[in-house]
Amino acid sequence: MATIPSVVHHRFKENIKKFQTIIAQAKDKDINEADTVTIVFDVLTSVFGYDKYNEITKEYVIKGTYCDLAVKVNGCVKFLIEVKAIGINLQKKHYQQALDYGANCGIEWIILTNGINWQIYKVKFEKPISTELICEMNFLDIKIKKNDLDKLFILCKEGIKKNAIDDFAQHKMVVNKFFVTSIIQGEVVKDTIKRELKKIDSAIKPKDDEIYSIINNDIIKRELIDSSDTSDASKKYHKILKKGNRAKENRAKESIQIINVSSEMNIHR
Repeated sequence: MATIPSVVHHRFKENIKKFQTIIAQAKDKDINEADTVTIVFDVLTSVFGYDKYNEITKEYVIKGTYCDLAVKVNGCVKFLIEVKAIGINLQKKHYQQALDYGANCGIEWIILTNGINWQIYKVKFEKPISTELICEMNFLDIKIKKNDLDKLFILCKEGIKKNAIDDFAQHKMVVNKFFVTSIIQGEVVKDTIKRELKKIDSAIKPKDDEIYSIINNDIIKRELIDSSDTSDASKKYHKILKKGNRAKENRAKESIQIINVSSEMNIHR
């Protein structure tokens, strides 16, 4: 994760509690969407550090329609923000609206928020176009601590300049329950468990299916085993393992060739 500059820490400490109070009061009043947009706009300037005159655009035009907010850095739109009224729960139809905005103008990052809940998505320009939920946070629950600050920093102007959001996304895409499940189900973990059990009792000879049965039936949640996300992660993981094994084999072959060439040269001498 990126190192958060002291100036950003100071800005967080100065403004987060203030806006938590503002947002809580707005929730009690059940303010409308336009007023929620105003609060989100102020959060972007005071908490995330954007210039309100040059780096934030309201009602950003996208193919004849309007996205509530667009944030620019160095003249380029970095992310679009779709805002709903503070009393409205974020729903799939709202997410679809935000996705359409991002897809229609080729913007990789979209944010859906009602001022309290913030959802950050990365648009994948594949066929069909899809997204990955990179981060979700409740602004009223934010504490000035490391984990929460990492989430906030990826939206900051300073964080965007350091590509913190890309680093965070990459971390999230690898360090997650689906990849960990795939690794736990793999041969390396199975062999490690067998080896450790033998240390407890050398006469013990656990079978592979026995270990896998315990892992899959007693340790890992069924919902993870049956998840399509786990299946995708497993395919990627095994593909990486195969690639690594091929690289090792090629290096071994090269070493053997070098040894053979060296031996032949010594013979001819």
